[in-house]
Amino acid sequence: MEKKSSSWFDFAKTIFWAIVIAVIFRSFLFEPFSIPSGSMIPTLRVGDYLFVSKYSYGYSRYSFPFGVIPIKDRVWRGEPEYGDVVVFRRPGNEGVDYIKRLVGKPGDRIQVIDSVLYINGQAMPRVEHDLDPSDPAAADPAVQAYMETLPNGREYMILERLDKSYPLSNNTREFLVDDGHYFFMGDNRDRSNDSRMSVGNVPEKNLIGRAEFLFFSHNGSAHIWEIWKWPFAIRFSRIGMGID
Repeated sequence: MEKKSSSWFDFAKTIFWAIVIAVIFRSFLFEPFSIPSGSMIPTLRVGDYLFVSKYSYGYSRYSFPFGVIPIKDRVWRGEPEYGDVVVFRRPGNEGVDYIKRLVGKPGDRIQVIDSVLYINGQAMPRVEHDLDPSDPAAADPAVQAYMETLPNGREYMILERLDKSYPLSNNTREFLVDDGHYFFMGDNRDRSNDSRMSVGNVPEKNLIGRAEFLFFSHNGSAHIWEIWKWPFAIRFSRIGMGID
């Protein structure tokens, strides 16, 4: 009887320490996220799974499960850079996670004119670019990809619809980024709810971390029980990709 009780105790202890280690890893090092929408195409696709580094910008209450640690702002603060792909809590609805690209820092003036991004009155250079043939957007003749460059030299691809069917995202008012806040946009410029729309400026305390690399990706063509379809649904070429 004592041996059986000891076995259960050892098992419970193992589970306890596994949970503790998992919580520490998730809170301080890396947290997994999945991509549910196409707002970051072509950089990120629906069905991508990625790790976000929690230490990149320091820690706030939103770095921890359920916001249980009452940090007022941030500790061990790190400075986000132009072009970082960031996971953050949506202002005013902090139960929702968003992932977008940082294009504006405190004090910046941001505007989109005829689909071109302007920062502090300067148009950000962009040139037409071909999409990867495996990207679903490559088959849409109404979509054009561009390589855009930010003030720090960071380059990345964006998508624009040639039919200009989203006028509110193609021409905006000028936004002033408040102190202690950041401005975010999706790479799929015409199909992203971001700081141009209802999200607005994002407080620094809402930042969770920087997207680093993909650890899994699937195209959604196989259900979890359809094991025989998995080899055709998994996008093996994307696994391990860094996020630019």
